[in-house]
Amino acid sequence: AVPLVPRAGDATAEERSVLLANRAACHLKDGACSLCVADCTSALELVPFGIKPLLRRAAAYEALERYSLAYVDYKTALQVDCSVQAAHDGVNRMTKALLEKDGVNWRQKLPPIPTVPVSAQMRWSIPSAQAPGANTPPATSPQGEQDQTAAGMERARMLKEEGNELVKKGNHKKAVEKYSESLKLNKECATYTNRALCYLALKQYKEAAQDCTEALKLDPKNVKALYRRAQALKELKDYKSSIADIKSLLKTEPKNTAALRLLQELNRA
Repeated sequence: AVPLVPRAGDATAEERSVLLANRAACHLKDGACSLCVADCTSALELVPFGIKPLLRRAAAYEALERYSLAYVDYKTALQVDCSVQAAHDGVNRMTKALLEKDGVNWRQKLPPIPTVPVSAQMRWSIPSAQAPGANTPPATSPQGEQDQTAAGMERARMLKEEGNELVKKGNHKKAVEKYSESLKLNKECATYTNRALCYLALKQYKEAAQDCTEALKLDPKNVKALYRRAQALKELKDYKSSIADIKSLLKTEPKNTAALRLLQELNRA
């Protein structure tokens, strides 16, 4: 439906923004986080400070482990509506993640947090006098369903983090179990690439390649998925496919030293 809506007029801008935000929600549920970010960004260009695209982009950034960008979006969402619990929870999670990643000075590394004008805050709280309800966010699903989905996503995130800790300890077999449980609740690109890393360590190269393929269905340009599948295919002696993956990766990151090194090894194989 998105390409069918003309690109003119204020009402049309809002319609396109809603369509893009809805498509972003689908991408997020499918784990296609980069596509979700792109749609939310387009939606916000049409209607700045929309609460739903802000929250969905924040969730996508979080899944992509781009915590500083997620933090900015969650904080911006709170300026729009300070009662949104998901934004409060997101800020708390990102604060913890950034503290672990960057230490006590993590705030100094944040991108600027935009100031939300009062008009944007009012837009979501007061329906338009000319078209009642036209400027209010789209209706949400029942609260119980939202809570259930949120609980599942949170459980999936916790399981992924448990898997990450096990990887740090070198317990790849147990980490696979955690990632597998997480993927039952939320098919996320990062979880697939993390499990692929474990499979590589366990020399289960077919499984590693399969996980990377699943990740690339969600995010076709994911660098980790391309690199790890190339590693797995090299071990499976499928050099042609491995080289193809590395060349695809280098289109995104032409100076990726690990990929360039692997390409040299493949050319010698």
